[in-house]
Amino acid sequence: MKLYSCDGRAPTAGGKIVNVSRFNRRQVLAGAGGILMGPLAGPVSAAAAAWQSISLREAGFDDDLPARLDKAIADKRIWNLHGVVVVRRGRLVFERYFEGEDTARGNRPVGVVSFKPDTLHDLRSVSKSIVGLLYGIALAAGKVPAPEDRLMQSFPEYADLAADPARSRWTLHHVLSMTMGTDWNESMPYTNPANSETAMDMAPDRYRYILDRPIVTEPGQRWVYNGGATALLGRLIAKGTGKSLHAYAREALFDPLGIGPTDWHADNRGELIAASGIRMTPRDLARIGELTLRGGVWEGRSVVPAEWIARSTSPVVPIEEERKYGYQWYNLDFTMETPTMPRSNQHLWNAAGNGGQRLTVFPGLDLVVASTAGNYNTKDANLPPRRIITDVVMPSLL
Repeated sequence: MKLYSCDGRAPTAGGKIVNVSRFNRRQVLAGAGGILMGPLAGPVSAAAAAWQSISLREAGFDDDLPARLDKAIADKRIWNLHGVVVVRRGRLVFERYFEGEDTARGNRPVGVVSFKPDTLHDLRSVSKSIVGLLYGIALAAGKVPAPEDRLMQSFPEYADLAADPARSRWTLHHVLSMTMGTDWNESMPYTNPANSETAMDMAPDRYRYILDRPIVTEPGQRWVYNGGATALLGRLIAKGTGKSLHAYAREALFDPLGIGPTDWHADNRGELIAASGIRMTPRDLARIGELTLRGGVWEGRSVVPAEWIARSTSPVVPIEEERKYGYQWYNLDFTMETPTMPRSNQHLWNAAGNGGQRLTVFPGLDLVVASTAGNYNTKDANLPPRRIITDVVMPSLL
């Protein structure tokens, strides 16, 4: 299989695969601190509880996919991988689990874990994309303001901030797309109190802290990674639905998908951490990806409005040359070809979290890849999940 960059560059002579997408080369890190809420689970139908499987060949893969993963691990191109799930055409194609060191959010070591299909795993900032879906569900139910609505109207308790003409221009679109234009920096370690998300967690009032940050660029002009934006979305969902974020997620999203038990980290005041708190299994994470691929429909039921899926996973603002951001989801256009597929333009969207947590959806290939890992707070944490795509999954497509 050959991959091409968006400008049509062909693979180099050194090999068939060119890393054209640079999936999430910017580290997307989660915050520190927190306690763990107890697991919640709803009724799960027998049909929804287990993926139907399909052979590699039936799914359009070469039989060498497992061997490619083994080789990438042996060559240390992929390390400290905890789990990987590949779903194509709505069927489970491949999954593998490993034993490895893990750390819960808040830098709390949990030791060596033997991961299995039913082992919950921190999703870290993948949580942001799930909260984005929840916002779309709540919007359809009339529980939260529309993207075009003014943000500060939903926070009357901060009337002094709303009186600022610059802040009064904020809309929910700026929050959903992380284009608020405020001074926000999560590029430094989360152990550093100067990190904006860490400072938010330590603030007496996290929402005042988010809304009171200095505005340094015109809203809507520039993307800046901002866990505070997701915290605002989580707060609006909880206020609008009258339920905790976790309870609403179970009711509106997790239970309809047949997702098993889930946890959600909270801060030291017991408030759920919207930006990076969810724990679930890789299989259930793949269900989230499959739902977005199917336009928000699961087993014939519309769970998330199709229009919201399309809006969330389409480019809103550029991040860098190739990646763009939608509503709490990353997305990318690229070109590829396989031995049985002529060269074609493709689109993907994905969710990414600290340590190598990743959910990638290829709608044109009817393909979902979910992976979890334990490389928290390391500069190369994005390489293993990216290489699962570039070195293992994509080269095995027939």
